[in-house]
Amino acid sequence: MLNFTLLVLGVVTVYPFVWMFLSSFKPNKEILAFDQKLFPEAFLIDNYIRMNKNFQFMDLFFNSIFITVVTTLIVVYTSTICGFVLSKYKFKGRNLLFGFVLSTMMIPWSVTIIPKYTMIEAFGWMDSYKALIIPAMFSGFGIFMMKQQIETIPDEILEATRIDGANEFYIFHKIILPLSKNGISSIAIFQFLWTWEDFLWPYLVINSQDKQLLAVGLKMFNGQYSTDYGSLFAATTISILPVLFIYTIFQKQFIAGIAASAVKG
Repeated sequence: MLNFTLLVLGVVTVYPFVWMFLSSFKPNKEILAFDQKLFPEAFLIDNYIRMNKNFQFMDLFFNSIFITVVTTLIVVYTSTICGFVLSKYKFKGRNLLFGFVLSTMMIPWSVTIIPKYTMIEAFGWMDSYKALIIPAMFSGFGIFMMKQQIETIPDEILEATRIDGANEFYIFHKIILPLSKNGISSIAIFQFLWTWEDFLWPYLVINSQDKQLLAVGLKMFNGQYSTDYGSLFAATTISILPVLFIYTIFQKQFIAGIAASAVKG
């Protein structure tokens, strides 16, 4: 009974995405036809061509890929190194510092918009990718997750490596990073999703069309071409492909990382 229920829920969840993907190859008259069919009469790429021609959608796609990948890599690295310091080094004020990190997770994101916008404007970073990358370089959630993950690594391994003459740089890159791959995968997926789907902040700080990101472009496309359903489905299909790709690759590590952090916490 449980398996059947899960199967039904899975089908209900996945079916709209399958229908959207297949409809992206249909002409609009077929999408709006009263007698609906799941598969198109002929698989056409006209919607994808028209979408890119009218809106330079692929330029926005690659802008988002660049910003998302760079931001995710930076957040993963900073979260891991901060988690390493907070979990394996004993120093005065460590718990206070970790408490401060946790407190940043309790502040609603909307509260920080005006101060961040004011600082970005004062620094002259408006309409620049620095306005998207630099404020996102450190993640309280990422530091918390990696601290929990790295605490599961036995101290004996690190001490043995130090006795063999390894410095902290070597320990971090050759011991901590490989043994933290599950936590890193979890942080990478979360950060990738948050950056990829972020609409409001890029909309506020990026003014040039050629620098804009996909989430903003998709909203603008929906406003200007709301009746061109085929192109809209094509644009939406392209926007979710990277998310599906990343999650499919790192699914096992993602689940293992979340489970390890939850158990440790």
